[in-house]
Amino acid sequence: MAEQVAVLAGGCFWCTEAVFQQLKGVSDVTSGYAGDSKETANYERVCRGDTNHAESIQITYDPSQITYGELLRVFFTTHDPTTKDAQGPDHGHQYRSAIFYANEDQEKVAEAYIKQLEDAKTFAPKKIVTTLEPLTQFYPAEKYHQDFMTLNPDHPYIQHWAVPKVAKVKKAFPDEVKSPGAGAAATTKP
Repeated sequence: MAEQVAVLAGGCFWCTEAVFQQLKGVSDVTSGYAGDSKETANYERVCRGDTNHAESIQITYDPSQITYGELLRVFFTTHDPTTKDAQGPDHGHQYRSAIFYANEDQEKVAEAYIKQLEDAKTFAPKKIVTTLEPLTQFYPAEKYHQDFMTLNPDHPYIQHWAVPKVAKVKKAFPDEVKSPGAGAAATTKP
């Protein structure tokens, strides 16, 4: 089966990139921007907060090893989908929780999964505010944003925000995490 692509936004792309890099079946994760035009797809402009871009990640994955639904399970486990335009210390529309669906199948799976979470009252009393947006284009972020946790494991932001999310995935989804040395995201000192 050919590789497929998923584009998700769950706050700072450094954290979401690190979370998904460690999953079996994921061959590549690229940090970038989705939701607006090529002209505004740069960090300086997106940080101003006057575009419709979200800091996003593009996940290239093998659906015979990990499904789109499994990616969504990890997504909803590793960020707060009930906070509008914010994750942790980051605030603004560019940090919204969003699923950028590439086709009708992805849209239906995402809608069904959100309904399942709401029906189960997973985040009650809060409601999920994750937006479902059609993917028009994904724009890779600047080179220094790519593989940020791997290249900057001691960065204070990474230590405080990304490392706990990576650890949460290892605990919640042990069978889905790559074995060390198999392309997993870098681990940091305890």
